[in-house]
Amino acid sequence: MPAYVSLLNWTDQGIKNFRQSTERAKEFTKLVEASGGTVRELVWTVGEYDLVTVIDYPDEESAVAASLKLGAAGNIRSNTMRAFSASEMERIIARTS
Repeated sequence: MPAYVSLLNWTDQGIKNFRQSTERAKEFTKLVEASGGTVRELVWTVGEYDLVTVIDYPDEESAVAASLKLGAAGNIRSNTMRAFSASEMERIIARTS
């Protein structure tokens, strides 16, 4: 399954409701699972980003649909990147020869 790393920032709405952050995270996990994905990691951070997630989705369309649903709730803005495992990277490198 393709993996995605998301760097998340709370919006003004999200920070105003920070006390519900862990409950929103549980709802987010349910949303990902309903999309066929799995949350590998979801952590709160200090610094430039407020949260970081690592999520596996069955395909790109599922990843984008879940991201749109999450963004529409208005609590976060995300910067999401496709991530590659070592074995995936080995296959990519093999194609360069």
